[in-house]
Amino acid sequence: MRCQGLGFNGRDPKALRGARLFSLHDVVTVLCGSLVGFSLALTGGGGSILAVPLLLYVVGLHDPHQAIGTSALAVAVNAVANLIPHARAGHVRWSVAVTFAAAGVVGAYLGSSLGKMIDGRHLLVLFALLMLLIAAWMVRGRHRHDGTGYPRKGTFPRLSVVGLGAGGLAGFFGIGGGFLIVPGLVFASGMAIVEAVGTSLFCVGAFGFTAALNYAVSGWVVWPIAWEFVAGGIAGGWLGAWGARKLSGVRGALSVLFATVIALTALFMLAKSLLP
Repeated sequence: MRCQGLGFNGRDPKALRGARLFSLHDVVTVLCGSLVGFSLALTGGGGSILAVPLLLYVVGLHDPHQAIGTSALAVAVNAVANLIPHARAGHVRWSVAVTFAAAGVVGAYLGSSLGKMIDGRHLLVLFALLMLLIAAWMVRGRHRHDGTGYPRKGTFPRLSVVGLGAGGLAGFFGIGGGFLIVPGLVFASGMAIVEAVGTSLFCVGAFGFTAALNYAVSGWVVWPIAWEFVAGGIAGGWLGAWGARKLSGVRGALSVLFATVIALTALFMLAKSLLP
């Protein structure tokens, strides 16, 4: 499948990298990955939703299925990388993570299989509508929870049901789904928000790898771009975490600003997809 965006010019990505060791396209891809990692760490959620539009409109993957498959892999690897410091800090409830992820992996497989069957243009319209919902969620903000209700009665059956739904949406759109997983974990188990954030990274990784593998089987993962996106995302995540500590007093304003960027991007995608 050929791509005709920035850096491709209709050529195979592997052939392109054989021609030049480190091209402008490589730099742009790494910078886009850095922007996703930076925004995710700085605002605390919603950052991975920018991966697909960046891959489509800046990196140059014109096939929505390729963008979703590549995004899913990049998001999964970045989630695993960011899981390590949370695990060391004791912010991961492993029994909850495994239960939620086990159900979610089934949902991610079903969701990604359904996504592969939908026309790319229609998929982008649905993706843009999801972006608008995420923007609204970021403006509204998360409710604080101190974990005093953990564990709730019927925690593990509830985790399975919520995990299945969250995994299905994450797989369908090729996103991390942290904006769904974190409140889902709090709702189902009553855990503290900081533990939900740490635990969610395990689930994001499981969902992302499931969707990426499903898309890779169909040849819809551009591996060189995925690894460049991952490298940029890890570096951007470190910088974003540093910025979050320095700008803790204005993170609410940053979330509103970032939500505005997401909403504008969604409107742009709707215009590109719906207008002739």
